[in-house]
Amino acid sequence: MSNSIDDLFADFVRTRSPALLRTAFLLTGDRHLAEDLVQEALARTHRGRRRLEDPGHFEAYTRTAMYHQQVSRWRRRKMAESLPGELADVVQPGSDHAHRTDLKLALHQVLAQLTRRQRAVLVLRYFEDRSEAEAADLLHCSVGTIKSQTSKALARIRQLAPDLLSAVMEEA
Repeated sequence: MSNSIDDLFADFVRTRSPALLRTAFLLTGDRHLAEDLVQEALARTHRGRRRLEDPGHFEAYTRTAMYHQQVSRWRRRKMAESLPGELADVVQPGSDHAHRTDLKLALHQVLAQLTRRQRAVLVLRYFEDRSEAEAADLLHCSVGTIKSQTSKALARIRQLAPDLLSAVMEEA
């Protein structure tokens, strides 16, 4: 059984690492920090892999470890904000690549200007499609805090780039 759980975990790492990296990038705003966050979360999952009843729980355990680790980083030290790195994106046939690139750059610049907590709330609520209660549980705060941080973050985005939200909605 030891080899089979190890094989399942290795397969999980190979197949789900890009998705985990995208989420970590949105949480941190920096490619290198995102890679570190994913690596730490995968290491925690690897240490606990035998305790997980079902290998299907690897992803939930890893994502929870990422969120908790990011919250711990906020509490430990203040880090200077940096411009986000680049993340590969799959180009859809027939799409306007230049427009998508401009939109991504504008979105990354605006997200970099939000507080870490606001960025995390937006990632959980809109990228991860988590409920307010789930986001509050993952970030160890109240549902009211999630609501207020979401509201403040969206207001800040509207202030910094008024046309960005409508452009993102058109793209979706």
